[in-house]
Amino acid sequence: MKTACVILAGGAGKRMKSERPKVLAEVLCKPMLGWVLDAAEDFGFDEVAVVTGFGAELTGGYVSSRGGNVTICHQAQQKGTGDAVKSAEDVIARCDAVCVLNGDAPFIDADTLKASLELHTSTGSEVTVITAEIDDPKGYGRIIRADGAFSAIREQKDCSPEEAEICEVNSGAYWFSAKKLLETLPKLSTNNAAGEYYLTDCVELLTSRQAFKSANPDIVLGANTRGALLELNQLARLRKLSRLMEEGVSFITPDGIIIGTDVRIGCDTTILPNTVILGNTVIGKGCTIGANSHIENCTIGDNVQLNNVQAYDSVVENNVKIGPFAQLRPGTTIREGVKIGDFVEIKNSDIGVNTAVAHLTYVGDSDVGRGVNFGCGCVTANYDGINKFRTKIGDHAFIGCNTNLIAPVEVGENATTAAGSTVTKNVPANSLAVERGQMRVIENWGKNALRKKK
Repeated sequence: MKTACVILAGGAGKRMKSERPKVLAEVLCKPMLGWVLDAAEDFGFDEVAVVTGFGAELTGGYVSSRGGNVTICHQAQQKGTGDAVKSAEDVIARCDAVCVLNGDAPFIDADTLKASLELHTSTGSEVTVITAEIDDPKGYGRIIRADGAFSAIREQKDCSPEEAEICEVNSGAYWFSAKKLLETLPKLSTNNAAGEYYLTDCVELLTSRQAFKSANPDIVLGANTRGALLELNQLARLRKLSRLMEEGVSFITPDGIIIGTDVRIGCDTTILPNTVILGNTVIGKGCTIGANSHIENCTIGDNVQLNNVQAYDSVVENNVKIGPFAQLRPGTTIREGVKIGDFVEIKNSDIGVNTAVAHLTYVGDSDVGRGVNFGCGCVTANYDGINKFRTKIGDHAFIGCNTNLIAPVEVGENATTAAGSTVTKNVPANSLAVERGQMRVIENWGKNALRKKK
């Protein structure tokens, strides 16, 4: 059986007060649409379509940036959910079963999709409504059952007092027989207060119906306002921290800690307050991260200490100590045993095993050997205003305080640059490079007597 997923992502979300489509509002720094696409990918649909509308260029751009085989369909005018699904008719026609999901309901999960499809196919249903039981059903369509069998979806405004007490609600996600859905869509009418085509009318028009109750009540949650979005973020954040604690990660306090859903962290690692870890970051065992750190798309080894560090698209090997107030910019690799101190910036460089870059130093576009020592205030000058050039430093070199290395330049193995030197030529191995003006001493200088003494 061939399956398709149609994700509705065309809503403007006017109550968000945003110029961007609602589905691009972020939960844990990932667009809500990204969460839904992740669930679809985990499920393994044969085809996935995203229906855009308001802000189509932004939504389509985000979908394309993720890669993968996703068809982008466009709803020219926002005429309701039924009309949105019509925009994906070509995709639906190529499949046997189609799942319709809302792009602003980020907590749908692959397990729910798989279990609901099993019910849908085993019963031969034309439509299966995915539901959940929640504590506060106000505002949701209620699931009406007769002797346990699904009967109808009753909207809040149409509920009797008894029906309003029902806690099983419609999630807005459905499985359809692709053939029956295509037959039913042309029958939809705009004979309603909003003058729109409602997908829920398809449920009423089809005769063979089921309702699958998910074990995950969060699947119904979405965000129409900034306040609701904040609640989604808080729920997702605490849920991620809880999972990490179950896996052996420690938090002294959860205050100010944001960890993305795709982040992986090894056991016996401690995350300190006011730390943000995002993207596809992987952190090893026995590390201490924070406080006040921002890590994004990095691979970090075991027994690493990052104190007040900003790191992006970088690799840090085992037993490294960095910070405070250090920055790793994209393309950086920090090898095992390296020590990087305060006010150091490393960019697009490979720093060799056991090298020390203690403080107030910039290393950019450089290949640094093992056991190198940088004194205070060193700079690799990698840019001439037009092009960038690389610096190469051999094993066990000693870079004296306040050295400027003007790239392209090489410092050989076990070589030394004297403090205060500006190095513009290659330094051979085992040699000393000195570049200074000659010092003069003027004894009994008159201005010394004119200074105010305190």
